Amino acid sequence: MITRQVLQHSLETRLSGEAERWLHDAVRDVEAGDQRALLQAYTDASRTLGRLPFTLREPGSFPPPEAAGLSIDTWTLEDAARLLFLLSHATARTPDAHADAVVACYERGNAREQQSWLKGVAVLPTPERYLSIVIDACRTNILPQFEAVACGNPYPSLYFPERNFNQVVLKALFNGVRLERIVGLFARANAELA
Repeated sequence: MITRQVLQHSLETRLSGEAERWLHDAVRDVEAGDQRALLQAYTDASRTLGRLPFTLREPGSFPPPEAAGLSIDTWTLEDAARLLFLLSHATARTPDAHADAVVACYERGNAREQQSWLKGVAVLPTPERYLSIVIDACRTNILPQFEAVACGNPYPSLYFPERNFNQVVLKALFNGVRLERIVGLFARANAELA
């Protein structure tokens, strides 16, 4: 399972200097602050960490920690940091206050921020709360955003009703997305999809 501690440790081992200090301070601010602190850190991740590749594999160790069905091979440092911020924000909040802040990060985010959110939504506390947002995100014509949900992400197979799951598969076919990238496809096979 991807936990807050695993994410933070994995990020810290790949950062140094100013970026490492920024991450430490941002996590502290998100834990202690209000929704504004979360939104600020969530947005600043692009500028500070960028799109360098991220992996949970620690230097010299094998295998990587279990990632709850997530395929993180396409994740960037900013993706991982954003999930870390969302998980850190939950520590001292009521579930409703945390969910409101999580939704605000998605709704106010640019395309890259929304893609990060969609990649990590399955790991959030009570992820089923965000079902309508994730289903709506699958309707996009922006392929990277669709792939953030459909590919290497267990969320659709865990939470989508059959009709919506089938639509993800058909849209993947239509857009030339390899079906083996859809987590849980064979477990969710059904007569209508066939």
